[in-house]
Amino acid sequence: MIIEENVVNDSGKIKSTLRGELYTSPVIFELERKHIFSKHWLFVGYEYDVAEPGQYITLKVEGENILIVRGKDHLLRGFLNVCRHRGATLCSDSSGKTGVIRCPYHSWSYGLDGRLAGVPKSSECREELVNNENYGLEKVNVQTWHGLIWLNLSETPLPLEQQLDPQIIERFGELETLSRYQIQNLRVSHRKEYDVKANWKIIVENFQECYHCSAIHPELTSAFPQFRTGIGTQNETGSGASFSESVEAFSISGKGNRPMLKGLLPEDDRLYYGMTINPHVFINLTPDHVIIHRIIPINAERSIVICDWLFDPDEMAKADFDATDAVELFHRVNEQDFEACQWCQENMGSKAYQNGGILVPIEHHVSRFYDYVLESIGLSTSQIAN
Repeated sequence: MIIEENVVNDSGKIKSTLRGELYTSPVIFELERKHIFSKHWLFVGYEYDVAEPGQYITLKVEGENILIVRGKDHLLRGFLNVCRHRGATLCSDSSGKTGVIRCPYHSWSYGLDGRLAGVPKSSECREELVNNENYGLEKVNVQTWHGLIWLNLSETPLPLEQQLDPQIIERFGELETLSRYQIQNLRVSHRKEYDVKANWKIIVENFQECYHCSAIHPELTSAFPQFRTGIGTQNETGSGASFSESVEAFSISGKGNRPMLKGLLPEDDRLYYGMTINPHVFINLTPDHVIIHRIIPINAERSIVICDWLFDPDEMAKADFDATDAVELFHRVNEQDFEACQWCQENMGSKAYQNGGILVPIEHHVSRFYDYVLESIGLSTSQIAN
């Protein structure tokens, strides 16, 4: 297998996509797992789910069972959800609250700080085991950012802000725009999970460009007439899309009566911002709610996408709160996008796509994502062979 880097047409008006085999090769997928998803910060949950001491969430990331728990000292910690005795899963529920982490197999117990606290029926070696840091839970790096929990499986990761803040500045020209939406104060009202038979990179590419919008997104282009031109909100720093004059809110009917999110300025009203955070997150900002996607790559040709709709909890507490209209709009957009991604994935192994496809000028910004992937997996120089 020979894989060459993407090239630019001599005219400068056309850029190539990645070669087809980068979307189908198990070898490439393993390189991405090793150098991107096992080394870069990944979004895994919401801080409000582990706000109190003893609250925890569990999840699986890159084949590892993960436990994230709030300690008695109020610090948030991440561990491999694996007993150091015989390897049993410690916490099997997706979330919960506990004062001690106890293995269901042999009742070894651990403090919320991960230290081994109890070893039943082992008086002859208890002192050697208990409180010895070598026998505590295996630590995993976790940090929070705008109320979102991020995890990194590498031993010495870069600070989270070093990965995320430059991307926010590239998108908005500043950090303040995103901060105004106060995501840390919002709560998930609805969640939908999509099983997409497409490589994760195809899904990212699709979200980054709006060249396809007029062809497959009638509801979206009705809400944002600008999108009919093929120009989205990620083509240029700071750009947002204005609502159609006939639209009151970002909803399938165009109707809505929720106030703007606390912290927004008058100039934020009637605007939508979309943005990508490498490697796997999309954030959509609207005046009255925020939508967050995260991609979980399963294999070279399949991905799970989790989409959350977040609202002000004060609005959610009202008796007449109903987000169905808002949720339905982006749910339809998701279904349209993911079907299109599957159209492409079906032909990534075709000889017609052996050397890749074409990016027209309004898609050229997508090539920055290609550079990120290639540099991360060590293919930004000429080629690799296997």
